[in-house]
Parts: sequence; structure tokens; C-alpha cells
Amino acid sequence: MIRTIQEFFYARIVTEETTPASMEHAQRLATAALLIEVSRADFEVGEEEKLAIEEALRSGFGITEDETRDIIALAEQEVDEAISLYEFTRLVDASFTPEQKKHIVGLLWQVAFSDDRLEEREEYLIRKVAKLLHVPHGDFIDEKLKAKAAKK
Repeated sequence: MIRTIQEFFYARIVTEETTPASMEHAQRLATAALLIEVSRADFEVGEEEKLAIEEALRSGFGITEDETRDIIALAEQEVDEAISLYEFTRLVDASFTPEQKKHIVGLLWQVAFSDDRLEEREEYLIRKVAKLLHVPHGDFIDEKLKAKAAKK
């Protein structure tokens, strides 16, 4: 049976038995969950957004298509059951470097721009995640501009 991210976090990551593999798995799940949250922010998940999530995970973590599908399926389940973003952002904030967090914000922007329109709710959610990850506002804007320019 697959554990939820929260159970995984408390059972494996908070203990002294943390392994690099378990930490990396939890980081992938948390990142995937945040990407899925952004894709769902406007209540309409398009094919472009799904592809952007898959590409972000594959290229960001160097994983196979099968691993990507598995992580997305688990992350979707976790997003459905999550009470707040804090469950996901806490893990990312605690275990990623400032540069990695900035990169994740960039990935969030890529998903938001993938359908050629930026919805107010998407921007609000990315802003909230960036604050929870302690990403400076200048980096938040820089990543937004890069994602927007890449889409043109």
C-alpha cells in the first residue's frame, strides 16, 4: 500500500533513518503535488498543463516516463486529500536549496503559462507557494518573466 506524503514525511523523513533515496522520493512527490495544484487552480486542467508537469518532473529529476506517471498518480491522490499547501511546501522548504526552490517556482510558472493564458488564481497560488518557500520577490518575478518569454 502506498503511503501518503504526510505519512511518508513523518514516518521516514523526520526520523533518523532518512536515506537519500527516501528523501528524493518525497521531494519528487511534493514537487509534483505543487505542480498539480497550479494546474488545477483555474479549475480546468488542459493537455498542455499535463504535458508541462510531466516534462518538468522528467527533466527536473531525470526519471523515466513510467516513474513520472507513478509520481503524478500518487501526487494527484495526495492533492485530493490534502488540507493545505503547507503539507507540500514544508517539505520543499526544509530540504531544497534556495536555488532549487527558485527553480520550482519557475516550473510552477511554466505550468501556468503552458496553456497560453495566465489565470488570476494561478498567479495567486504561485505567489503563495513562493512565500511559503521563502523565495525572494525578485526571484519570483524573474522566474515569471523567463517562463513567459519561453512561451512566446
